[in-house]
Amino acid sequence: MTTLAHRGAEPGAPAPGAGAVTHSDPYRAFRDELFAAGLLVPTGIDGLYLRSEVFESIVRGIDAAVSEAAAAEAPTIYHFPLVVPARLLEQTDYVRSFPDLIGVLDSYAKGEAGYADFLAAAEEGSWPNHLDHTGLGLCSAACHPLYPMLAGREVPPRGRCFEIFGQVFRHEPSVDPARLQVFRQHEVVFVGAPADAAAHRDAWVERGLALHRRLGLEVEAVAANDPFFGRSGKILAANQRAEALKVELVAPICSFERPTAITSANCHLDHFGMAFGLRHGESVAHSACVGFGLERIALALLAAHGLEPSRWPSSVRQELGW
Repeated sequence: MTTLAHRGAEPGAPAPGAGAVTHSDPYRAFRDELFAAGLLVPTGIDGLYLRSEVFESIVRGIDAAVSEAAAAEAPTIYHFPLVVPARLLEQTDYVRSFPDLIGVLDSYAKGEAGYADFLAAAEEGSWPNHLDHTGLGLCSAACHPLYPMLAGREVPPRGRCFEIFGQVFRHEPSVDPARLQVFRQHEVVFVGAPADAAAHRDAWVERGLALHRRLGLEVEAVAANDPFFGRSGKILAANQRAEALKVELVAPICSFERPTAITSANCHLDHFGMAFGLRHGESVAHSACVGFGLERIALALLAAHGLEPSRWPSSVRQELGW
């Protein structure tokens, strides 16, 4: 059975970016093993892979386990698409904080009059230069479409809890199989009073740890920060750490000493409340969320238990509903 330990992954090896690795890199090595096993299928683009039914069965099991853990909160459930109004990237401040990760959609809009020029450009390979912005963007966090939905609605005294299923795009190509450009998040979001939002985050850190450990993963909670862009981003990241707003649950996938974040629990304070006019009584509503990275958890399970799920421990298979 192939596992992280059996592969001999190099402790402390940095997560590589596109074109920054060698064949001996443990990140590339694990990705190649996944390809060879048929669990993932390459497309020629780093971080964009087709997925086998075996891989998807793991994701479905994780999805169900998260929903079971959230059921006691009786959340309102939404399923959000990958495509969103591009305006949402501005409203959430994602454009300023993470310009290197965003994606927007362009399309041909010049009609018959410009079609000949477009065909000529297609022959030259320069056709993208003839596209126009559609006003659509790619979702950067699964919960983001929720907040404009709530604008103008009264948040009840005890707050509201939501369970969100969504797809996410982030432009960070890498041979690290856990650093996908398109992936899925399963989130549990709370909107309400500041103390209740903080309590939601803290409770889900413990629930997340328990869930992952039932799956046989070596996981721990660590303080973290988002990869804010630029010089001002360094200040934002330092403040986020100083206020302990973000906690990541990390597990080894390709490295023991540099484990990968597979789940994240965050306090947003009044960031979205201010941006979208969310009120809780006479005050601005606070929000918090926990986001389970479904593909990353699946990869952590494959690294821990081997590439043949049929041979995984019975306790893990039972947890996944198999």
